[in-house]
Amino acid sequence: MPVSPSAAENAFSLAALWHALGWPLLRLLLGMAAGLLIANVLEALRWTRHLARLAAPLARLAHLREVAGAGFSLAFVSPAAANGLLSDSHNMGELSDRELMLANLFNSLPAYMVHTPTIFLLTWPVLGTPAIIYVGLTLLAAVGRTAFTVVLARRLLPPPPPGCAACKADNNEKTDWAAAMHKAWKRFTRRLPKLVYFTAPIYVLMYLLQQFGYFALAEQWLSQHMAWLSFLKPQAMGIIVLHLAAELGAALGAAGSVLQTGGLSARDVVLALMVGNILSTPMRAIRHQLPSYSGFFRPALALRLILANQGLRAASMAAVTALYYYAGA
Repeated sequence: MPVSPSAAENAFSLAALWHALGWPLLRLLLGMAAGLLIANVLEALRWTRHLARLAAPLARLAHLREVAGAGFSLAFVSPAAANGLLSDSHNMGELSDRELMLANLFNSLPAYMVHTPTIFLLTWPVLGTPAIIYVGLTLLAAVGRTAFTVVLARRLLPPPPPGCAACKADNNEKTDWAAAMHKAWKRFTRRLPKLVYFTAPIYVLMYLLQQFGYFALAEQWLSQHMAWLSFLKPQAMGIIVLHLAAELGAALGAAGSVLQTGGLSARDVVLALMVGNILSTPMRAIRHQLPSYSGFFRPALALRLILANQGLRAASMAAVTALYYYAGA
């Protein structure tokens, strides 16, 4: 899809570049840097073992190491900090590639819970009661992903060594705050350049692909090959296309409109939003997750983590959507 000269000039003016590229990239880098610093401080102070105790029963059930339990608890507050913690453990050889993959999938529930209030506050004013169903289904899918990961990890991983917390640190040893902060800052300054060098170019590449219409072409192709969605009413297609072409807000606007006019029932609207959410998974992964994950992990490893994470996410969303569809049939 060619870009007109005037559109290109507008997209690449200084003001447009700052609002669409500079400020969002700066916010992303600051958020990731804060997460990395928090993870380094927690590790240096050895507070990760306290966080690990919160998720210890579930982590033990999944045969995951202590650091995975700490990452699970930390992800309820900051998914970026959890990724930083897992990345550090992987770089130090404490986690294998397989353990890292499973620990990342293990964090599906807390990572989603961070965004649940925002999603609910976006959907409730527009949809009303159907918002509860929609958010409940997406939350059920997140619970299912973590439960599946526990079962999978228990089958794939041997039980972790007993007493690993005791062998890593002496509980009676006093924490030297000054030394811990110095160690955390030293690690942070060593990792920060890599975070910026990998994240910024990939984010800029995603911006250029969007500005030159490549994402729009992909979304147009998807919207033209949706004949298999014949189980949905025709009015629902507009919601799905908007979900593909834009963020959730545009799809919610369309959903609210057809719901208020009686064009679709509450059940039809929820199904349309769920299908749109599933189909937008590839675009969301490339646009949002690839830049942030590449700051913590090697690009090839980051891509594998994203593919596993988003593949399981799409499968779990499809499962709960099918369950909802057949339950109301």
